[in-house]
Amino acid sequence: MPEKLTFEQSMARLEEIVKALEKGDVSLENALSMFEEGTKLVKNCSKLLDTAEQKIVKLMKGADGAPVETEFEADEQ
Repeated sequence: MPEKLTFEQSMARLEEIVKALEKGDVSLENALSMFEEGTKLVKNCSKLLDTAEQKIVKLMKGADGAPVETEFEADEQ
């Protein structure tokens, strides 16, 4: 797995892995290797999402300059 994958690249590869594992026609050795790769991809996605969340919180400041955390509404755009 190359380093510095984007979130989208990581998710696409995770989808490939899940589909292959769901088919059930991979050897145990390959399944374990794919599972290991998948866990690394999940970790990468989690890190990227945490970083994005931190940036959003920094960008959202209240009148006093302190960060204001608000929940995103599905219908807000």
